[in-house]
Amino acid sequence: MNITFRQLRLFLALAETGSVSAAARMVHVTQPTASMGLKEITDAVGVPLYEVVARKVHLTQMGHELAKTARAISGEWDSFEQQVNSVKGLTRGKLKVAVVSTAKYFIPRILGTFCAKYPQIDISLEVLNRDGVVKRLEENLDDLYIMSQPPLHLDIEDEVFMPNPLLLVAPKDHAFAKKKNIDISALKSEKFIFREKGSGTRMATDAHLKRLKFKPDVRLELGSNEAIKQAVIGGLGIAVLSKYSLGDKIDQEEVAILKCKEFPIESSWHLVSPKGKKLSPIATIFKKHLSQQAKSWK
Repeated sequence: MNITFRQLRLFLALAETGSVSAAARMVHVTQPTASMGLKEITDAVGVPLYEVVARKVHLTQMGHELAKTARAISGEWDSFEQQVNSVKGLTRGKLKVAVVSTAKYFIPRILGTFCAKYPQIDISLEVLNRDGVVKRLEENLDDLYIMSQPPLHLDIEDEVFMPNPLLLVAPKDHAFAKKKNIDISALKSEKFIFREKGSGTRMATDAHLKRLKFKPDVRLELGSNEAIKQAVIGGLGIAVLSKYSLGDKIDQEEVAILKCKEFPIESSWHLVSPKGKKLSPIATIFKKHLSQQAKSWK
């Protein structure tokens, strides 16, 4: 079986984009050249690697295996290049990070300070819901992953780097807005607005309320923190949100943080990678930078 490294890069681009034309653009060749290269790869392997249905590329099982192999080889090569640059006194290359949506309120600023320190490093940042981040973790698509509820079914390296308190918020004019030591039993008649099932915030909230044997009256389930904040401001109910999703002072003036005895829910931000994965030099540098920067966010 004779497949070149350039062809592996092309096939990996196909796997990541799901399109021959997009893969061609990613590796800077024409579409006919990409199509020929992909045919040569398939011929070399000897079994179908993908099929095109409604103009969308779908990998076969063997295609997924080849993509996994190509990704591992490409990652090792990128790591080698970074080590060579390090010996030369250079810090350049690419860092790929996937984060859950709530982390978008602070991670871009941490990445900003990282880029200011290492301007020759390119950053790829994926912001997804928890299920999307876990899927990328399963497929080993990135260097590092940031979430509040790491998956239990995967063998991972897991490091807590910062608290993520979950607060109980209500409209500014809510009857409990100025009360202290609110007992959770007083919230039985309240309507709750929650994140969708499967999100880290929802998982932590459900587990906490289950321990308290409190069954909330859920009015709405929404897929974004912004939508939940606006629903709370609009008087549709009370909600549980990460401290970081409240943003700046303006947002905090529009909602009230209820002083309930059973809140905040203690949660944490986790830095995750597959167990046994050898981090690239750049990923190792970023991990240290994240730990240092997180101290100012606590």
